[in-house]
Amino acid sequence: MTPKSYRRGYPVASLVGIESDHAALWQVFSQVAKHQQDITLNGDRNDPKKLYSFHENLINSLRSMLKEGVRSIIVASPAKTNYAQQFLNHIKNHHNWLLQGTSKAVFSPIIGSASTPSQVANLTQTTIFKQLINDTTAQETENLLEIIEKRLNDQHNLVLFSLEEAESIILKQQELGKLKPEYLLLTNDYLSKSRQKKRVHRLLQITKNKGIKSRIIDAETIAGKRIVQLGGLICLTKQDQ
Repeated sequence: MTPKSYRRGYPVASLVGIESDHAALWQVFSQVAKHQQDITLNGDRNDPKKLYSFHENLINSLRSMLKEGVRSIIVASPAKTNYAQQFLNHIKNHHNWLLQGTSKAVFSPIIGSASTPSQVANLTQTTIFKQLINDTTAQETENLLEIIEKRLNDQHNLVLFSLEEAESIILKQQELGKLKPEYLLLTNDYLSKSRQKKRVHRLLQITKNKGIKSRIIDAETIAGKRIVQLGGLICLTKQDQ
C-alpha cells in the first residue's frame, strides 16, 4: 500500500449519505473517510419508478465495496426525512439476500447529512456515529466468527494460519487440491506490530486486486480475539467449483 494508505488506516465500514436528489458513498477507514461516488436521483422522489431505480443504482454501487469484504454499512439522511428508511425498506423488499446468511451485510441508519467532506467529518466525529460503528462492526464480526468456526470444522475446506501459507495460495496461485482463497482475515494488532508490514500490505493490495475478500478486524472484538488465538492472520479457502 502507498504511504497515503497508511495514513487512512484500514477500512471499517461504508457510509451512504442520502439527500433528496442524490446520495454520496464513502469508505470509512480507521482514520479518515474517502469519497467513492455520487448517485443522482433522476426524477421526482415521489415517483415510485424513479425512486426504485435510484435505490437499485445505490445497491449496484455498493456491490463492489461489499465484495472487498467490508459489510458494515451506515445509512445517513437529514433529520425529519425518511430517506434512509426508504432505502432500508427497499433492501428488505427486493434484496433480502443481503440480510441473510453468514456473509450478510449489516445496515444501520443514522440521522445526519453525509454529502460533503465537511458534513462527513462532522458526522464521523460524533459520539453517536462512533458508537454506531462499534455496534455495526460488532454484528459483522460475529458473522465472521461464525464463518471461521464453520471452516475450522469443515474437512472439505482448508484454513491457513500463516503469512507464508496465505502468500502461497494468493500470490503464487498454488493449487491446494481444488481449493481457492476466499477470505484473508487479520487483526489490526497483527498489522501494526508485524515485522513484515510491507509484505502484509502487499498481500492485502493483491488480495483486493484479485477480488478476494479481506478484513482487518479489531483485536478486541470477539472475532478479533479468536483470530489472535489462531495467530493473528488466517486465510479461508473454499472448494473451486
